[in-house]
Amino acid sequence: MNKKTIKDMDLKNKKILVRCDFNVPMDEEKNITDNTRIVAALPTIKYLLENNCAIILCSHLGRPKGEVKPEFSLKPVAKELSKLLDKEIIMANDVIGEDAKTKASNLQQGQIMLLENVRFHKEETDNDSEFSKELASMAEIYVNDAFGAAHRAHASTAGVAQYLPAVSGFLIEKELQFLGNALNNPERPFVAIMGGAKVSDKIAVIDSLLEKVDTLIIGGGMAYTFFKAQGYEVGNSICELDKLDLAKDLMKKAEEKGVKLMLPIDTKIGKEFKPDTESKTVAWTEIPEGWEGFDIGEESIKMFGEEIKKAKTVVWNGPVGLFEFDQFAIGTNSIAKILSEIEATTIIGGGDSAAAVKKAGLEDKMTHISTGGGASLEFLEGKVLPGIECLLNK
Repeated sequence: MNKKTIKDMDLKNKKILVRCDFNVPMDEEKNITDNTRIVAALPTIKYLLENNCAIILCSHLGRPKGEVKPEFSLKPVAKELSKLLDKEIIMANDVIGEDAKTKASNLQQGQIMLLENVRFHKEETDNDSEFSKELASMAEIYVNDAFGAAHRAHASTAGVAQYLPAVSGFLIEKELQFLGNALNNPERPFVAIMGGAKVSDKIAVIDSLLEKVDTLIIGGGMAYTFFKAQGYEVGNSICELDKLDLAKDLMKKAEEKGVKLMLPIDTKIGKEFKPDTESKTVAWTEIPEGWEGFDIGEESIKMFGEEIKKAKTVVWNGPVGLFEFDQFAIGTNSIAKILSEIEATTIIGGGDSAAAVKKAGLEDKMTHISTGGGASLEFLEGKVLPGIECLLNK
């Protein structure tokens, strides 16, 4: 929270290296299907333009694993950026090669250049100091605005900060402000909704949140591990048998801390894992053999809804059902709708829950949608994020 941002620096006429998160989805024809992350970088880029900076942007895209693979090129991103800013974007054909270096040294104030995918070099993910130094040599100040990659200690997210004054852009500032306030100074009642398939992915987050929230609502695939831990049968539902003791411990901890831990009271089950499978709703204690739980039922939606409506701060991470299949998206869509209608600070923690909110067309109704699934989870766990720790303190 006490990190310097671009507003704390004299940037006028300087050459700035900005790490963005342009890891965007594309179709077969390399058309960008969701430009949210590119749009999220615009306030920082525009502020730098206002300060007459020469701007060098860098990002990763996909997992090329240290090899140059044309299908992971950032060229489509340059095209999209150019359209959004109505401005030419100079595209470098490499990252720290001759082309990038020449273009960087010729870059004039008010111009923007985009380096090729930093993950075309395995030195990026190795956080190689020589690679970081080469990247840093092109600029005078480093700005990290890639919250989605801030939990990675890579060369372009953390390494370059060893060689340049490093500050955050507006996107990271906003993420820290919303997520930080929710954790450290929430308006109460503070409700967390945790969904997703596995308890194992969220153990540390649940554990950390039990120290802070008033109510913890659990949905999604991981609810069945909690059911099983109480001795109930869950049919073919996703269940982590090696995590039953852990689920018991978390329930016990909630009780000790005076946190209301809520599990679904009914569940929508299906015969097979397919969109048009036969389905019905049963009490959570009565899942028959051979059936699988795919969503929360009407009674659970009502019960969770009543609790959420009392909240003043809500953090939601992970869908509460198999929202990719329409007939099992009702729970997740209902939660999104309830959140869109309440007078509270509503924070959606990236990843699938963000996708679900967008699919329901309700993103404008939320206070904040995090751009980083993994990063926001680690932040909620209370972990130190390398891409933020490396920035200058105020």
